[in-house]
Amino acid sequence: MLTTRDDVRLLGPDDRDAFLALTALDPVVNVFAAYRARVTNLDPRWLGGEIWGRFEGGELVAGCHMGANLVPVQCTPDDVGMFADRALERVRSTATIVGPHDAVAAFWETVGDRWGVPREARWRQPHLQISDAPDVAPDPEVRATTEADSAALYPACVAMYTEEVGVSPESAGGKDLYRARVRQLISRGWSFARFDERGRVIFKAEVACASPYAAQVPGASTSIPTVAAKASPWAGWRPWWHWSGRRSRPPSRSTSTSGMPPPGRPTHGSGSSRPRACRH
Repeated sequence: MLTTRDDVRLLGPDDRDAFLALTALDPVVNVFAAYRARVTNLDPRWLGGEIWGRFEGGELVAGCHMGANLVPVQCTPDDVGMFADRALERVRSTATIVGPHDAVAAFWETVGDRWGVPREARWRQPHLQISDAPDVAPDPEVRATTEADSAALYPACVAMYTEEVGVSPESAGGKDLYRARVRQLISRGWSFARFDERGRVIFKAEVACASPYAAQVPGASTSIPTVAAKASPWAGWRPWWHWSGRRSRPPSRSTSTSGMPPPGRPTHGSGSSRPRACRH
């Protein structure tokens, strides 16, 4: 049991390499944190939040991203307890706690009484991985989107987000920010879609974050079930998908699998879970 608070401190640009080394211990599970570190250099001005670390003998052994998404990195339950104390001291900006089951459960056990009833708790949400070419041929009509697609694509993004999260991204004055996010993904080449003959979106997916080791694809949605069935045997529900181009070992933590058995087993991938747990 950890007993001192001196082991935990706010990380900054000088800690970037050590933090990336920490995320590399499980590069697929930690792709979000690694991506944020690379694009912000751990500067709180660009993070829109903070990243804290715990040290042993001067070595960084655990971390926690605290922003709209609160994400533990290589944390034991004891590590999480110390980060939870820090989170309770901050002005709360967290909308989602996401990570391996044990770490998220330990965090919520500490902050739950203070943060109130979550809008949704997903304790059995799978974290899937594919590291080889799929057995199903790619749909040739799925393509990278362009700015010219925005008028059709943006409403589909809003609809998917609202269905997935339970709240519209346009609520509380968020319309301009969310529209900018969609345009950013288009400009990066991270937005993909298929359109019907009338120009309507019938499938879409976005890359949310990426590192040299993996890319996270959480924004997949379809409006026509037959299209989804051709694309994946997992159609009809939305797990987190990760593409791993340089995977050398299985996930270091495997927690609960989904409570919704899929209609078929994927030919590639992992059912080790990264439950998206407590939403507010």
